[in-house]
Amino acid sequence: MSGFVHQALRYGSDADFLASTTGFVRAGLDAGDAVLAVVSSRNVTLLGDALGERSRQVELVDAHDWYDYPSRTLGRYHAYCERHGVDRRVRVIGEPVWTGRTAFETREWMRYESLINLAFADSGHWILCPYDIRALPESVVRSAARTHPELVQEPCIAGDYADPAAFSAECEEPGTAPLPAAVHGIRFTRGGSAAVRRALAAHARRLGLPEQRAYDLVAAVHETVVNTVRHGGGHGVVRLHSDPDYVICEVADGGTHTAAARPPFPGHLPPKPRAANGHGMWLVRQLSDLVADDLAPAGSVVRLYFRRGPAVGQPAAGTVNS
Repeated sequence: MSGFVHQALRYGSDADFLASTTGFVRAGLDAGDAVLAVVSSRNVTLLGDALGERSRQVELVDAHDWYDYPSRTLGRYHAYCERHGVDRRVRVIGEPVWTGRTAFETREWMRYESLINLAFADSGHWILCPYDIRALPESVVRSAARTHPELVQEPCIAGDYADPAAFSAECEEPGTAPLPAAVHGIRFTRGGSAAVRRALAAHARRLGLPEQRAYDLVAAVHETVVNTVRHGGGHGVVRLHSDPDYVICEVADGGTHTAAARPPFPGHLPPKPRAANGHGMWLVRQLSDLVADDLAPAGSVVRLYFRRGPAVGQPAAGTVNS
């Protein structure tokens, strides 16, 4: 296998989409690659019809089944490549779901597209990301050139592509806005996490979160509290809040961090199996829907978001897709 390739395809018609993707798939199959296409339901049909009998050799997936939240999507791709790419290249057509996102969610998906370059840098795999310029906001279409080293059917303009560290920094909000003053706070110290877990479980029940999401919330916040105790001076506060979209759990400490201790991409990238650090925040991001962090020597804030309803494109509990 040669080096990792990450390309964006900005297409303006069905013909443009198929002209690049069918050749990409056929070349991969001819080379013995594993081929996965995670695209819109419309493009699943278009690509399947264009490939004919060869579509049976491709795993075709509706993007709404994978692209719920960035960290979990990255986890799915990482697990897929671990399973199928041991001794061969994996080719992926990955089409993010951009519609229906808030500004915060859109920034996190842009960051995800940039971090792909680091997550698979040593893999030798090939990821092609379609962007439908007929439907997407101009800001999203422009971002493709900043997060992908190569563009399909377009010349790359020097200076467009951004280093993932610089681009990730651009995605950060300038400080975390405080939660409302009336938000309930639970103070904790070393050895006091049991009380936090009980309070979190009760809070999740009051808000009517499904049992599994309530469990995920408790586990993710507990892991964040453990990290705070270990690295943030041994004490802090958990604040609980909710808005129409999310249940929000904030974990804050009073400082003692050093600037050098802040990891460059805390929890965004899958840790190596035998790595001494990095597993905790990776787990937190897999369990949460979104995570915002403001890690500073004078005091850090980690804010975890759990959507109250289904993710974008996902049916509500008890509903059936027609």
